[in-house]
Amino acid sequence: MTTERSGGGDLRLSLELLWRGRERQARGPKPSLSLDQIVTAAIKVADAEGLGALSMRRVAAELGVGTMSLYRYVPGKGELLDLMLDKVSDPGDTAERVKGLDWRGVLNVTARGTRELYLAHPWLLQVNWARPVLGPTSLACLELVLHGLDGLDLSDQEKMMVVVAVDSFVTGTARTYVHSLAAAEGTGMSDEEFWATQGPFLEKAMSTGAYPTLASMSEDAFGASHEQTFEFGLARLLDGIEGFIARRTQYDPP
Repeated sequence: MTTERSGGGDLRLSLELLWRGRERQARGPKPSLSLDQIVTAAIKVADAEGLGALSMRRVAAELGVGTMSLYRYVPGKGELLDLMLDKVSDPGDTAERVKGLDWRGVLNVTARGTRELYLAHPWLLQVNWARPVLGPTSLACLELVLHGLDGLDLSDQEKMMVVVAVDSFVTGTARTYVHSLAAAEGTGMSDEEFWATQGPFLEKAMSTGAYPTLASMSEDAFGASHEQTFEFGLARLLDGIEGFIARRTQYDPP
């Protein structure tokens, strides 16, 4: 699976494009494209064909222009990816949907929004975001979540750790789901067929007595759907955060 990373191009140029855009030169022909058109076309390519298909040549073909014309706007694929990541992070109407909600409601809504983002753009899960290049849209998302945590008895560092914990959970469960879809599509074998093939071998293994805990589990133990697992995990994660806040408040001096 192709893996790209945020900040894989010239970091300074990416930041210039994210925060200042492409300043139009006073001289020369009027640009036939806009930076936004190029980024939108690149996202369309990645959505349809995967991140491995993304290249300046492929984006140019999508726009019906020569490859070299793109370099008037974007230095290369690395910088283009940074722009794509910021654009798809647009929170849309999330600010309206979380209005009036408490911190738990905000995290619930934004977590589901992040999951929907990954499912709509599976190629995002192929990007290493360990060192994110923060543009205006990315910061708007972070601002929205942190605003929802205002007033909690948490330090700023703890608030950021809450955000990271929830995001890590959502990313992990979304990646597992997307990988399962890709496995079924790539092999032509459904999940049911996959496990049915392993069934006789697993039954024999259980009968040996080497795995007593597994052998004692009910038949539906592994039957939870990806959606059920996500719902259960998110609720328990938020329960844990809520319990931590409650204990902190209980023992804080007046």
